[in-house]
Amino acid sequence: MLRTLTLTLSMTLAAATATALPALAQDGPLKIELTDGVSEPMAITLPAFHGDAEVAGRIRDVVAADLTGTGLFREIPRDAQVARPGSFGEAIAYEDWRAVDAQALVSAEVTQSGDAISVKFRLFDVYAGQAQGDRMQFDARASDWRRAAHKIADQIYARLTGEQPYFDSRVAFVQETGPKDARIKRIGVMDYDGQNILWMTDSSSLVLAPQFSRDGRRLVYTSFDSGFPQIRVMEVATVASRALTQDTNSMAFSPRFSPDGRSIVFSREQGGNTDIWLMDAASGAQRPLVQSPAIDTAPSFSPDGQRIVFESDRSGNPQLYIVGVNGGEPTRISFGDGRYGSPAWSPKGDLIAFTKQVGDRFHIATMRTDGSAEKTLTESFLDESPTWAPNGRVVMFTRVTPGGNGQPRLHSVDITGRNMRPLSLDFAASDPSWGPLMP
Repeated sequence: MLRTLTLTLSMTLAAATATALPALAQDGPLKIELTDGVSEPMAITLPAFHGDAEVAGRIRDVVAADLTGTGLFREIPRDAQVARPGSFGEAIAYEDWRAVDAQALVSAEVTQSGDAISVKFRLFDVYAGQAQGDRMQFDARASDWRRAAHKIADQIYARLTGEQPYFDSRVAFVQETGPKDARIKRIGVMDYDGQNILWMTDSSSLVLAPQFSRDGRRLVYTSFDSGFPQIRVMEVATVASRALTQDTNSMAFSPRFSPDGRSIVFSREQGGNTDIWLMDAASGAQRPLVQSPAIDTAPSFSPDGQRIVFESDRSGNPQLYIVGVNGGEPTRISFGDGRYGSPAWSPKGDLIAFTKQVGDRFHIATMRTDGSAEKTLTESFLDESPTWAPNGRVVMFTRVTPGGNGQPRLHSVDITGRNMRPLSLDFAASDPSWGPLMP
């Protein structure tokens, strides 16, 4: 199911940190400085890719959509492109591109032979009048043309921002159909932009909250196929699944993998009390991690696997707490107004995203791991279930519209709180889990 694309030839990536906003006078590679301040998107031009016109056009359009969708780039309109190169190897007329205020230019060529495609591309710094990094080439099955496009966009994004990319990644989610009081749900996996959907389960039983393992090879989720919530694990490549919990005297839900994939943290309810437990992913052996008279739920591992953030009402209303993987007394980290829940630790380890309810409004927000620098990213009737892009730059979440016919839809927002976008899906969906960058 998951295919690897081949990267050939050499490549030289720009420095790992952004140093300056794009300007006419530069002392180094063209860069975007990623800050919380409002900045003008970088003007980038992507003239028609050379080679096989149909597939080249599709790849070009996906690359452009990936880049402009970040809010960090704006595309020079095609009718302003006055110096379109006649071939991939032709010299770039930098002066003509400067005249339309282009700062970066992408030149590419796509060739197809049977069921294989090859895409060569180069990135140019228009103001400096030189190539930025070496020429690169991706070879792939023709059916994987979208992945090839995401790979190209990833390389451009990385060179121009100095950050890790995220376009060639997948998202697990739950499709929802039917009325609110009788929802039918099934798990799907798709590209980050809502394309190439593969269905992992049917609609014969209720399923909730799928979560990718760090390597993207497995999903762990809550299933009601036994009549009450229990945890199952699935191999993504084969869609084979097995039960991890089968205790008829307790309910198990909200599972998440540890970073190394060897453990699963989850919520366990028994006798009206909900606690945090750990499970060995191979043997199924379980042990309690957090036990109290309170409702303790929604756990999430830190990227190093040493700590877990979770939601608890032990202080009277839901707040966020952190506990070590070996147990001990949890430390409260949220102290603002409202109710805090569904925390998700950033893959960078620096931030925690969460849902916050203040009055009748819901927010997706972030804070540092010590609870400082709380920042609200969204506000609506109901926003919930945040999940991080693999580079820790973007958060995807579920937004539910109000009213008796309200439907959940997937949205994304960057960590500045700007550039919020709905995912282009023609059905209701919830419970996103953003997987890793694919190999």
